[in-house]
Amino acid sequence: MTSQHLQSGQITSSNLIISNLSTTPFNRSPSCKIYIPPYQAFLSGMEIVHEYAKVRSDFGRQCLFSDRHVEMLVDIPPNPKLASQFVLKTTRDLGVQGCYEMSEHEVNTDRFEYENQGINHVEGGWPKDINSLEMEQTIRFKKKVEKDEIYMNSVLVLGELIAQCVGQNNAVDIYQEYFKNEQLLDELQEVPSIEIVNKYRDRSKVKRSITCFSWQPGGGSKLAAAYSCLDSRKFTADMSADSYIWDIESPNYPQAILQATSQLVCLTYNPRDLNTLVSGCRNGQIMLWDARAGHQATGVSPLEESHTDPVYKAMWLESDEAFSASTDGQILWWDVRHLSKPIERLILDIKRKDDLDNALGAISLDYSATSPNTFIVGTEQGSVLSCKRAAEIPTERIICTYDGHHGPVYALQKNPFFPQNFLTVGDWGARIWSDEIKETAIMWTKHQNANLTDACWSPVRPSVFVTVNMDGWLDIWDILFKQNDPTISFKVREEPLCTVQVHEAGSKVACGSQLGVISLMKISSGLCIEQNNEQDLLSEILEREAKREKVLKAQRGGDESETDDQTLKELVLKPEYDFYNLLDSEQRRKQWETRQRHYK
Repeated sequence: MTSQHLQSGQITSSNLIISNLSTTPFNRSPSCKIYIPPYQAFLSGMEIVHEYAKVRSDFGRQCLFSDRHVEMLVDIPPNPKLASQFVLKTTRDLGVQGCYEMSEHEVNTDRFEYENQGINHVEGGWPKDINSLEMEQTIRFKKKVEKDEIYMNSVLVLGELIAQCVGQNNAVDIYQEYFKNEQLLDELQEVPSIEIVNKYRDRSKVKRSITCFSWQPGGGSKLAAAYSCLDSRKFTADMSADSYIWDIESPNYPQAILQATSQLVCLTYNPRDLNTLVSGCRNGQIMLWDARAGHQATGVSPLEESHTDPVYKAMWLESDEAFSASTDGQILWWDVRHLSKPIERLILDIKRKDDLDNALGAISLDYSATSPNTFIVGTEQGSVLSCKRAAEIPTERIICTYDGHHGPVYALQKNPFFPQNFLTVGDWGARIWSDEIKETAIMWTKHQNANLTDACWSPVRPSVFVTVNMDGWLDIWDILFKQNDPTISFKVREEPLCTVQVHEAGSKVACGSQLGVISLMKISSGLCIEQNNEQDLLSEILEREAKREKVLKAQRGGDESETDDQTLKELVLKPEYDFYNLLDSEQRRKQWETRQRHYK
């Protein structure tokens, strides 16, 4: 289309003009501009330009262009009707995402539901005319079958196969444990670690503290937890009194709900019965539970015959007997079959006058299964009492007193492997005691930054114990590895931790917080597998520390009869003598090295 055409107003919708065409060298890319001014572009005053570029090597035969005059190829007149239908579209902004749109969500898979059913196996396969309950008929029938040739041939064929299998089993002992008494290198080099496996939350609207744990005996997967609010400023009458039994594989809903009339402060599984528990309440009552009987308690002690303060500890003695401790200063023994009245009572009066006004409040309790007649009690005044259930004189039932904490003894437990040693937790540290030393502990941790609230021994490793504190930290101590600092510390929660309990297998640890959250953690195998000679090494450490305290006691004038003056002088002078000997030997070594360098 020429300029004359534009001036005259002759417009076509398909006029094609090719310009600026020229021959180019073979190695360059020829280009051309093609102008296609459609009818709409002409009305809007716009000019659409398309540029096409192509590498010369993509062409076929080389094109030879020549100049010539403009030639009209097609002339299509415009249609006036189409102009009336033209609509000018408004511009519209549209955002385009360069990647796939994705959303974050959580999905829980359906859990497989298990069901336990019993099957009765009865003897069958007898002919109709034989009564299997009649011994004479069965013996007669067996003798008849044993004489049958088919039976004899079957026995001979099967006998060869069985003999071959028996020979294979006798050739190699598949149950033999190799390397049983050798230390594994991987276990020695393993770095202690802790990881949170699951969390279980209090279902009530007003969150309560977890005051006690009890694992199901026999290595079971059930964990009973007592929920209560011991702070009278926060306690309300409408607060829930339910406690729960959790299956560690189901964190969403508890397996059983213990609906008590008063909040449970402590509870303990019967070691001889997987379904029976005894618990102590906030109002001082004792309750008996059977997980198979539903949500209600199967036995409750009368309020007038129970403790007058919260029951902080309740333990089983035998399958039908338990005893409890409370801050009212009493230890009560109960026959769980008849909870109408305690069968025995002990008032914790250290003056031995059985005066309840002078009694010390008990908040922790423990005993050794090897000596159930003797038990120890931790008091809220900071002392530990060693007591006997049966004594010739009632006033001598309190044997002795251990003083070592400035505040309440929140936790107390005997070592499962060394019952003569026990662990206590109070104020800002944990202490290990010996029955032979009454004045002071034989080992203790340094003061922590926060108050310790609970502790327990590992049931599989005699040198390992666990502590929790008000800052939400869990510490695992291995006194064979180091005694000044914990082997590993782990931040569990932001709120204070109230209680801790280790599973019987030793690989799982449950912690309860002040807001009712149970954190189930798994610890590394090095902390839950007993090392070689661990009991012997720990026994030597405990004996050494006990002897050291005896010597220090004798030096302070506590008991001069056990160690004479000559032995004391030798013990005091021996470190000084060793120190000067070490200095002399080091000085001689340096003089010898100086002479050697001089001669060279």
